[in-house]
Amino acid sequence: MIGPLVEVDDVPEWMRPLVAATADLDSEVFRRLSPPDGEDTRAAAVLILFGSELPHGPDVLLQLRADGSSAHSGQVAFPGGAAEDYDETPVATALREATEETGLDPAGVRPVAVLPELFITPSRFLVTPVLAHWDKPSEVSAVDPAETQAVARVPIAELADPANRFMVRRSVYMTPAFGVRGTAAEPMLVWGFTAAIMTVLLAIGEWEKPWDHTDIRDLDVALRSAGQLGSGGRR
Repeated sequence: MIGPLVEVDDVPEWMRPLVAATADLDSEVFRRLSPPDGEDTRAAAVLILFGSELPHGPDVLLQLRADGSSAHSGQVAFPGGAAEDYDETPVATALREATEETGLDPAGVRPVAVLPELFITPSRFLVTPVLAHWDKPSEVSAVDPAETQAVARVPIAELADPANRFMVRRSVYMTPAFGVRGTAAEPMLVWGFTAAIMTVLLAIGEWEKPWDHTDIRDLDVALRSAGQLGSGGRR
């Protein structure tokens, strides 16, 4: 099922435009994130978990993956990963992976919408993003240092701030990017798949502000500024 999982009026007011917009959203709004015909893929899911915590208002949970040999090591991402045979739905995959990676209590998380499947080229994952509301926030942390370096709640206002938005370029590839910190101890560069999704969510959630799309920075320079130019940060 793609679209809202709950009645729009049953989510907090600040989240209603976002949940309502998922009713007729398709993968074309994400541009190049649709799978090529005949591509051999593996199912996966990510949890896009929105909470609201004073004084900074609505936020989203992000993690900085550990450096290593995986296709997305050293990158900022939504919690998530590959589906297992015992996962009955993408929602189950997203909740299980987020619990394993951040230690959150899934009992306090309410899935509210499902986005279209999106293809990630390096890992060949076909990812289902699951939007959720953090009804009862719990403590989170980097549970396994081999998988995660840091976990942060990043305010939507910080992501939407034009001062924190720019484009990054690696060879001929360009992607939106966000330079944020949230509750993390160090700066975080959000780019690639995660930034592409977050860009769409800011727009359909009615949080986006005009920003300078002509501010284009070299990816390695931006990663170095954020302290993320490790073994996997530029993948």
